[in-house]
Amino acid sequence: MSVLLEYQFRQLGKTCAGTGRPLAPGQDVVSILVERGGEIVRLDYARDAWPGPPKGTIGQWKCQVPPAAEVNASRIDPELLLQFFEQLLETANPAHDRLLYVLSLYLLQRRRLKLEGTRIIDDVACLELIGSRGEGPYVIRDQQLPEDEVRRTQGELNRHLSELGARTDAA
Repeated sequence: MSVLLEYQFRQLGKTCAGTGRPLAPGQDVVSILVERGGEIVRLDYARDAWPGPPKGTIGQWKCQVPPAAEVNASRIDPELLLQFFEQLLETANPAHDRLLYVLSLYLLQRRRLKLEGTRIIDDVACLELIGSRGEGPYVIRDQQLPEDEVRRTQGELNRHLSELGARTDAA
């Protein structure tokens, strides 16, 4: 007869148990289980700070810190994306034009914005957009970005959304 025991342990920690330094994505780690005060505890050590198994080690394995999770606009609630879009529009900062354009493409894709048409303003092509629930109208400069620039701007947008998510989580 075999007995199956199930235990749940916390995920990989964010700091090295030996040095207290942050563990970085891609870093090799030695993880152990030890009993402390009647509880089984997981400790994670940077490979270069591994002192060897302490007395009472129950289990030991090697792993690697996974890459940092990236926030992706395509997985965020379209309502939050629209709120961020409107906040950027309110600032009227020309530095946000590329970001607004890529964000409007996401919102068009998610059917939260509709393309009403295009027009030329001061010799610049603009998209005329309206929210699927009647918001707007919004006028966004068509940036006509090459694919590599769209990817760079998507990365910038994802960083902004990560920061926004961190602030939302803290609230």
